[in-house]
Amino acid sequence: MSYMEEYEFWKTDPYFDEGTKSELISIADNEKEIEDRFYRDLEFGTAGLRGVIGAGTNRMNVYTVAKATAGLAQYIISCGPEAVSRGVVISYDSRNFSPEFAAITAGTLAAYGISSKLSDELRPVPMLSFSVRYFKAFAGVMITASHNPAKYNGYKVYGEDGGQVPPEAADAVLANIEAIKDIRTIKTLDIEEAKAKGLVTSFGPEVDEAFTKMLTKLVVDPDAIAKQADMSIVYTPLHGSGNKPVRRILEAVGFKNIHIVKEQELPDGNFPTVSLPNPENPEALSMAIELAKKTDASLVFGTDPDSDRIGAAAKVVENGEVKYKCFSGNQMGLMLLDYILSAKKDLGKLPDKSFAVTTIVSSKLVKYICDYYGVELQETLTGFKFIGERIKLDDEFGDKHFQFGFEESYGYLSGVDVRDKDAVVAAMLICNMAAASFEKGETLADRLDHLYEKYGYGIEQTISCTLEGKEGIEKIGSCMAELREELGSCKNIAEAKNLLGGASVTAVRDYKTSKRYDFTEDGVKVSDITLPKSNVLLYELGGNKGIDWACARPSGTEPKLKIYMGVYDSDKANAEKSFETIRGEVEGYVKSKLN
Repeated sequence: MSYMEEYEFWKTDPYFDEGTKSELISIADNEKEIEDRFYRDLEFGTAGLRGVIGAGTNRMNVYTVAKATAGLAQYIISCGPEAVSRGVVISYDSRNFSPEFAAITAGTLAAYGISSKLSDELRPVPMLSFSVRYFKAFAGVMITASHNPAKYNGYKVYGEDGGQVPPEAADAVLANIEAIKDIRTIKTLDIEEAKAKGLVTSFGPEVDEAFTKMLTKLVVDPDAIAKQADMSIVYTPLHGSGNKPVRRILEAVGFKNIHIVKEQELPDGNFPTVSLPNPENPEALSMAIELAKKTDASLVFGTDPDSDRIGAAAKVVENGEVKYKCFSGNQMGLMLLDYILSAKKDLGKLPDKSFAVTTIVSSKLVKYICDYYGVELQETLTGFKFIGERIKLDDEFGDKHFQFGFEESYGYLSGVDVRDKDAVVAAMLICNMAAASFEKGETLADRLDHLYEKYGYGIEQTISCTLEGKEGIEKIGSCMAELREELGSCKNIAEAKNLLGGASVTAVRDYKTSKRYDFTEDGVKVSDITLPKSNVLLYELGGNKGIDWACARPSGTEPKLKIYMGVYDSDKANAEKSFETIRGEVEGYVKSKLN
């Protein structure tokens, strides 16, 4: 059907509820809005669904959630009776309609004979991941749109290992979804009927206790906590699901002076106190920093709605004035990695065959830290599902020992009982690290300075170009196609300078074609890339340490083209100067392709 025919079907067919029809009638005179809602089905990618809440095939609503769940149910059934009997664990965060979407997920699974355990209240991503493993379930579903604006919600599918489903499983679910030609054929049960039949049961406090107990074993330096138990800490859940689990673990390990931003404590899917519930943005921590000034807090942090990302700031005194320094995702990841490895080495608890994992768009200083401690570094594509896969392959089923993983977008993980980024364990580790620093008379800002002095200075930044709607998706696709076309016509290193507006490109990795292009004066050497295919172009730029880089990548969860950059030098001023030059060249050139 055309988008107008699809619109008329949703607006008039008895299958759809009156609220849906009323919403669609209200946009009858807005063809552009109708087109955006119905020109495609909401895309089911490797992370599931994510989109604007509303009526339509390209929106998050009970019908698109039921359709995705029917596809998941068919996949589970195809995996055999054991998969069906093990069932699915379901949780949700504080976003609007999250409880309703969780209920329709459970009811649809029940209609296909698949049992589920449904969280009795909102619980974050790391607890969903943990719960899948705890209950030995076959799959998990988390209702969340992570750090997106309030108008979004989403649907993330997890495998039996507690990690997001790998591409093969996601493709199988997608094939089942696409095979549903008539949405009216989808089976579902009312949630109360499903509960009465024993197909839906609740879980709660037992998982809270088990999760907290597991996290206490990941404390790196309990003596530092004992000595700094009264350290003043400010935490904001940003109206999300981190409030209870974060406070539980901090109190369990011994921190006694925790201040909560009351205005942002309780769940609220409208996120009324922030423009965006994303701790990557320093503005999201503004209320927490104001409270920190009043309580003389040494540390400030906030978690996003599903508590898989965390942003932090530390107290510093400059010229007698108290300020709070916000750390980037890369900076915090580097500090945590160095802290964990150094503390374990000092305690004799860093095993042989240890490894850490990060992504191709995260800080390149990670290699220097891992080399210093004799730890293997593994790089993956962007997305924590790939880090989870490495844990499964090399730790759970191999003879190596996972120590830490992070990606630049404020996601961190320690331990192996959760297989997605975990702001709850990160909160505990950041506080533990801060306590250890204070014992030495240092702040976290001092720790970062020492790290740069030891390993070299890194100036890194991610620039997001937001282009919503059908036109935005087309512009992003056209930009990436044009960049690839230019790459394909480049004949040597002299011409390579034209690839990014004058930047000194020495090589390009095209992860979509799995090819690497090394440029010389005489030509181009092409070799294979072994990582999975992904729509990413990474440009190597050389530089004083030989590891400067830039990258263009469409986001997999938001209507954005992301531009990443990193510049490194043993001298901070040189690094900053080089970065400003490269940023001007790269940002201006890529953005010109979006106009």
